[in-house]
Amino acid sequence: MGKVLALANQKGGVGKTTTAINLSACLAARDLRVLLVDVDPQANASTGLGLRDQPPPTIYDVLVDDTPVQETIRRTDEPGLEIVPACGSLAGAEVELVGMMAREHRLRKALEPVSAAYDFIFIDCPPSLGLLTINALAAAEGIIVPVQCEYFALEGLSQLLSTIQQVRRHLNSRLRVTGLLLTMYDGRTNLSQQVMREVQTHFSNTFSTTIPRNIRLSEAPSYGQSILRYDPSSRGAVAYAALAEELLRMHGPGRAAPAGKEGTR
Repeated sequence: MGKVLALANQKGGVGKTTTAINLSACLAARDLRVLLVDVDPQANASTGLGLRDQPPPTIYDVLVDDTPVQETIRRTDEPGLEIVPACGSLAGAEVELVGMMAREHRLRKALEPVSAAYDFIFIDCPPSLGLLTINALAAAEGIIVPVQCEYFALEGLSQLLSTIQQVRRHLNSRLRVTGLLLTMYDGRTNLSQQVMREVQTHFSNTFSTTIPRNIRLSEAPSYGQSILRYDPSSRGAVAYAALAEELLRMHGPGRAAPAGKEGTR
């Protein structure tokens, strides 16, 4: 079975989607089969991999109308990386899910038929702790929490960790925090170094890899490319390759079985 990991932080602008795209691409580049599930109504992970204005079905149809997730999987230009795209309609899904039976488990149930086809499944969450994020946490076995190296880095983390505890207690007992990931790190500033020390002091499961502040990482999504395709020699690409290596040391998967259904672009 593939490792299912959510990328979550209710604080926006911390590099969550950037990490989802580039970590997925780096693992796929190692000849692993990777699926990225975009459950953010902003659909930035989808557009960041070149999928713009996707027609139905998307993850919205999976969550609201019980469309089989196999029908939504699209290929990307990254060999080995496929995606379940999001769309703007997903913004209304939280309201539509409220009255549904087992509403917190709809994503987990949807992913079960395809989980054996992938080595890793990443879920890119919205910057909130609503039903879409709860669905992701109920489906995942681990969480990667990007933390921006800024003054308010730890703001909101206690709420996120409290939510994780609640999900673990009531919805998903196997859920664990895989690690905190320091992003937008600038070693030339005292602030970045101070934030790093503080996070590492409070959280022993902080990744040793840090993601630098890098303009090439910011530019790549506008071209619908991962950093590996846009500028593979950049500091950002080197950092995400190191993160992929660190994650594999923690969760090295066995090779997955071939997918039962090819994705379509």
